[in-house]
Amino acid sequence: MKKILALILAAVMVIGLLAGCGSSEKPAATTAAPAATEAPAATEAPAPEAPADAVSLPRNETLYFAGQQWGTVNSWSPIGTNQNNSMAIAGNAGGYRTLMFETLYMFNFMDGSLVPLLADGDYAWNADMTQLTVTIKDAAKWSDGTPVTAADVVRTFDIGVQVGNNTGTGYGAYISSVEADGQTVIINAALNDEGAPVNPLKVLDFLTGTPIAQAAWIDTVVDRCGGDSVAILNDPGEDVVWSGPYTKYYSDDQKVVLIRDDNYWGQDASMWGKLPVPKYIAHTIYADNAAGETALKAGEVDVCQQFIGNIQNLWEKDGLPISTYYEEAPYGVCLTMPTAWYNMNVPVLAENPALRKAIAMAVDYDSIIANAMTNQSPSFADVPRSLMNPTDGEQALFDHAAVADLQWAGNDIEGATKLLDEAGIVDSDGDGWRDWNGEKISLNACCPNGWSDWQAAMEIVAAAGEKIGVEITTLYPEWSIYQTVFTSPSQTEYAIFMWSPDAASPSNPWQRVNQMMGKVYVGVENNWSGNWGQYVNDEADELINKIPLTTDAAELKDLYTKLTEIYLSDVPSFSLMYRPSLFHAVNESVWTNFPSGDDGRNIPPADCTDGYGIAALYELELVG
Repeated sequence: MKKILALILAAVMVIGLLAGCGSSEKPAATTAAPAATEAPAATEAPAPEAPADAVSLPRNETLYFAGQQWGTVNSWSPIGTNQNNSMAIAGNAGGYRTLMFETLYMFNFMDGSLVPLLADGDYAWNADMTQLTVTIKDAAKWSDGTPVTAADVVRTFDIGVQVGNNTGTGYGAYISSVEADGQTVIINAALNDEGAPVNPLKVLDFLTGTPIAQAAWIDTVVDRCGGDSVAILNDPGEDVVWSGPYTKYYSDDQKVVLIRDDNYWGQDASMWGKLPVPKYIAHTIYADNAAGETALKAGEVDVCQQFIGNIQNLWEKDGLPISTYYEEAPYGVCLTMPTAWYNMNVPVLAENPALRKAIAMAVDYDSIIANAMTNQSPSFADVPRSLMNPTDGEQALFDHAAVADLQWAGNDIEGATKLLDEAGIVDSDGDGWRDWNGEKISLNACCPNGWSDWQAAMEIVAAAGEKIGVEITTLYPEWSIYQTVFTSPSQTEYAIFMWSPDAASPSNPWQRVNQMMGKVYVGVENNWSGNWGQYVNDEADELINKIPLTTDAAELKDLYTKLTEIYLSDVPSFSLMYRPSLFHAVNESVWTNFPSGDDGRNIPPADCTDGYGIAALYELELVG
């Protein structure tokens, strides 16, 4: 019904929207370009000259976004850092954003698959998983008409290691070298002291998370920067060569626009067989989420990647042609779990697992989900807690029956009180608060100021403490302070604090489990990587280290089950909600046929830009 109402209203709205953009006549509906039987001829295609401004973009050719680009673009270089270029250079749980720069494979978080992009067919491991090979598609071309080659992949990795960009720091510890043999890429895994690969899962992440840059262009940048790493990292990349379906067209402090490259190699029958439908990809730079939401409601935004509370009201009460991936709550695909971390530098928490579990058992998660998430999350009764996100693929990786007696759904004041009493953590002086070593237990619960949904969650954690006689006060420092404290391995300022583990990637859920309990992160300064509570469990660490080298499904399930048992028993942290790492709301007043959970296409709600989510751009249709 929501879809029908949306399309009815959309047909009414589209004429007005187009008229407002300078067109007095409703255009005929267009479809994607027909399939080509071979790649377009290789011709040099310089970046198109941008207009004096991009205000006059044809509405019926432009897909508008919100919630991704904040602030002015700094750089167009895929080998740099601090580009602040979210439409062209960004990677997240949905996979890398391949509008302009492409990866070897596209990640599909709906089923965990790796879909070939620059790669031709499946990757292949050797017997001991020390070497992985990928063949480059013959059809793949750069924007200057030259072929994409295995040498480009080699140069992309090598420059990353040389200058320490995201590719170098993210994969240099797991890949010893990358070689080219004709059009075959040979990725040599880094080896441990026993001669086994350090982590084959992170090698797979390289396949979907690394934008490949042209070797000749990299050499140009290195030459003009005199080989200086800092200069290379900060090069603006205005002359960059790309392989993707779009390129830079216009950018200022108000708007970023990409334009379709009609010579894009992906028209070849070996890839998409056609061009993406929108000619322009545009993102107005809004002041805040409220401005983006207003633009979505007005039909000025087609795809919105930001949290909108009670989003169902937009169609149920306001009657707007707005849709989400699922028609019912939670409306999106929940891939991550914002988590409360216990600080093991605080002795009362480090030495009392009963206290840690009691607080976690007492928290009213249904209230968090209702208030902080406006029910855009499954409950812990629907998806009992573990180390996994709610997706079917991850939920199948552990034995649910084996851990059922360790799980809790929350708001269990009686059970939490009993656990504390049995542990001898009681109120010895009658002041209403429980003591430990003769002193009242007094903790704080922290998250950044202004993160309203997280603050609401921390208030509920504090309220749970009061119900079981444990004093928990809330503290909301500014982000500039918060980030320096929670990433310090020796901090004692925050007893309970919020941060989110990884969502989805080829290396998950291993990566998330490692973040929850892995000893590798303990003591790391400026730690943005994991185990922010500094928890140490040697048994868990041994199990974690086995997973990347385990290929037997039954053995893998046993490892994940044992780790879940340890986690639910020791409770070094506790997740507060399930949450989409990508929000995906669309206004269908101009464009329709966006992916949905029941359409059978298996295109993830990745905002039409990330990983295999970019497939949506090839199937969009104009309303009417």
